[in-house]
Amino acid sequence: MHTATRRTLCRSGLVAAAAALVARVLPHTPRAATPAFALTLSDAEWHRRLTPRQYAVLRDAATEAPFSSPLLDEHRSGRFTCAGCTQALFDSHAKYDSGTGWPSFFEALPQAVQQADDPTFGMQRTEIHCAHCGGHLGHLFDDGPRPTGLRYCMNGAALGFTPA
Repeated sequence: MHTATRRTLCRSGLVAAAAALVARVLPHTPRAATPAFALTLSDAEWHRRLTPRQYAVLRDAATEAPFSSPLLDEHRSGRFTCAGCTQALFDSHAKYDSGTGWPSFFEALPQAVQQADDPTFGMQRTEIHCAHCGGHLGHLFDDGPRPTGLRYCMNGAALGFTPA
């Protein structure tokens, strides 16, 4: 298990607070045209399939409030999936408590996610989205635990969970 330092927790807390504030104040600029994915639905179909919160995160790249996801407390063995298409994304063994308020993982399942540059809000970040449907999941940071040193900081609204 990863033991966060006081500096990491403070930095993560400040970043989380700033991101939450910016997300509430500034509308997210829609992404540029996305590549074709195996699952491609119309906007109306996505609206029918997803809850308003899921739609905001998965299709409009919104960020949910920190500590709002019930998946933060999900500790059973199983797989975390895309809420939009049920594609398996993360194995439960890779989940850890980052202290940031969002479900965090140190690695994704092979070929389950894709990365894209995200320059929104005046920051340079790496966006993570589902490789099957293109849904926005969250962001990738390089301050995670061993063995990868990565932190996949995911929105719980973008995820589902299937117990083993």
